[in-house]
Amino acid sequence: MSMTAAETKPVVPMSGTYQPKGMLIDGKWVGSASGARIAVENPAKRTSVAEVPRAAAADVEAAVTAAARAFPAWKNVVPRERGKLLLRIAEAIEARVEELARTIALETGNALRTQARGEAKMTADIFRYFGGLGSELKGETVPLGEHVLSYTRREPLGVVGAIIPWNAPVMLAALKIAPALCAGNVMVLKAAEDAPLGVLMMADICQEFLPPGVLNVITGYGAECGGPLANHPKIAKLSFTGSTEVGKVIMRAAAERIVPVSLELGGKSPSLVYPDADEDWAVDGIINAMRFTRQSQSCTAGSRLFLHEDIFDSFLAKLEKKTTALKIGDPLDEASDIGTIINNKQYTKVCKYVEEGLKRSDAKLVFGGLPPKTGPLAEGYYTLPTVFADRSNDWRLAREEIFGPVLVAIRWSDEAEAIRMANDSHYGLAAYVWTHDIGRGLRAAHAIESGWVQVNQGGGQSPGMSYGGFKQSGLGREFSLEGMLDSFTQRKSVTVNLAV
Repeated sequence: MSMTAAETKPVVPMSGTYQPKGMLIDGKWVGSASGARIAVENPAKRTSVAEVPRAAAADVEAAVTAAARAFPAWKNVVPRERGKLLLRIAEAIEARVEELARTIALETGNALRTQARGEAKMTADIFRYFGGLGSELKGETVPLGEHVLSYTRREPLGVVGAIIPWNAPVMLAALKIAPALCAGNVMVLKAAEDAPLGVLMMADICQEFLPPGVLNVITGYGAECGGPLANHPKIAKLSFTGSTEVGKVIMRAAAERIVPVSLELGGKSPSLVYPDADEDWAVDGIINAMRFTRQSQSCTAGSRLFLHEDIFDSFLAKLEKKTTALKIGDPLDEASDIGTIINNKQYTKVCKYVEEGLKRSDAKLVFGGLPPKTGPLAEGYYTLPTVFADRSNDWRLAREEIFGPVLVAIRWSDEAEAIRMANDSHYGLAAYVWTHDIGRGLRAAHAIESGWVQVNQGGGQSPGMSYGGFKQSGLGREFSLEGMLDSFTQRKSVTVNLAV
């Protein structure tokens, strides 16, 4: 839980992790104009580990002004030279990857070995990938005749306003910063108030190589800081990752000024398991797809498990054996597979969903349930991987994004009905298909209404792939060259009469 300074317990810094210097505005580390601060909590211990500025409208104004002042010079830097700077940032992040990983684990509750270290390494890879794309900001020539030269060019938009969530904060910040800056834009990024430390560390590294004002990072609450950023008249582009509900607010703000917007929003992703996949490799894939080792705090979590009736019980038995063997514990402990939920609000929300499942007469608790009230796990926001078995795709636990380790297993016998249920959601971000019959797997992948479908694997995104959602899971794509071009450039057409 994030609190104002007046509400905090004493700050207990953790060795080996980053301590913030303030917010980054115009190349300087500053406090908020009001002097107010927010306490950052370690969710494993429920103790305050740092404080960051509590930004408001005046701080947003300062950051946007600094970015706008830096834009004319930055957009005229040769694209390949901008890319070289991103490559240097990638190397600098890689040199401090362990400190960054420990900082991520401390503030998010994500386990160091299974999650935080991978996120830190991925962050360096993202800067490295986009750093290599500086020369790909190409236009086209149009053959209108020998007397006319017609061509297009890719130009940056200007000041990008970016807002990110807390579940994978450093990686998600890198996905905004690296492509936007490579394309010649400048940025004001609002870090999530629950997990700003890793993002500020990354900004600290970036600032060693970037001109002042090109990247500005502010910290604050959504209404006080994110709202003024989304509605600022000098913002030329909004890029948001978070819940669908807040995404709608961002889209309305963009509509008021006809500002382009990218939205990577929620999901309720289906996993479709065919009867020939009742094997350990598929069970391991389901655990991965469900993101149990990230406490399922992922918009791509495969939280609806459609199991063929012939393998329903046997598959769930294997799933229980493997999942309950995972170690839940201190995120900074190398032995821990699973860490904690981010804060008390989210912890309480997840517990209420579990309570509802336990009360449902036609739902069977396969394993898991409510977290313990005593013992080491009661010291933090620890939850248990939980699976309910049910025939229905229509109850809340099968339709709403829980953002916690609660999986609903649904029995099916008819393939067409299984795909219909998989598509019966206002979300469409990710999906997973499991079968030895690749032809059948591909037909299912093509029929499922999701922006990203994996067949026989449940891993995470990789630089270079085109990632984004259908339906209310969002607009636009990330992780890729085409995502950079579509999201962070605008196409200009130039036509020249050569006959004069």
